[in-house]
Amino acid sequence: MKNDPATATDAIGRLVQEFSRLPGIGPKSAQRIAFYLMRSPEEQSRALAEALLGLKQKISLCSRCCNVTEADPCHICRNPQRETGQVCIVEQPQDVLAIEHTGVYRGLYHVLHGAISPGEGVGAGDIRIKELLERLRGNAVSEVILATNTNVEGEQTAMYLSRVIAPLGIRVTRLARGLPFGTELEYADDVTLTRALEGRGEF
Repeated sequence: MKNDPATATDAIGRLVQEFSRLPGIGPKSAQRIAFYLMRSPEEQSRALAEALLGLKQKISLCSRCCNVTEADPCHICRNPQRETGQVCIVEQPQDVLAIEHTGVYRGLYHVLHGAISPGEGVGAGDIRIKELLERLRGNAVSEVILATNTNVEGEQTAMYLSRVIAPLGIRVTRLARGLPFGTELEYADDVTLTRALEGRGEF
């Protein structure tokens, strides 16, 4: 029933539980969001629900770079003004956004959707390395920029990629150490990312 307090409590509890599953949102934050939505106009909740459904229904992976997109290929891969001889390899789609925000890099990307982490059971076959190698063999790429995170998993991934790409005769560079060890790319500021891109070196 619509006005049954138990039903309302169950609905709030379920919403709090679902919000708590999201990264960076604890139980208290989940409760605040749930009660905010309960007090907000129905149109706002409906817009949020439609946006979430649209995310799952409209978003797919670019067949070239594996970035998230609504159109295939994505707008970066379709852009004729991009430097096609450079491919920047990142771990996650949000890393593309971070680098694009600097306005410095004009090449293409490849999104791995993860990093090699034996401790968590993630190997080279579990991320988009196969797609990357197929792409590099079929295109005139002169430089690959390794922009994986500067943590243990990111370094392992960068070293593995360097070994498998080197035989293809492609120059392999790594972002400069303007990024402190342990930093995730998406949280780096524009100045640090710009310096890291401009100061990249052979890997």
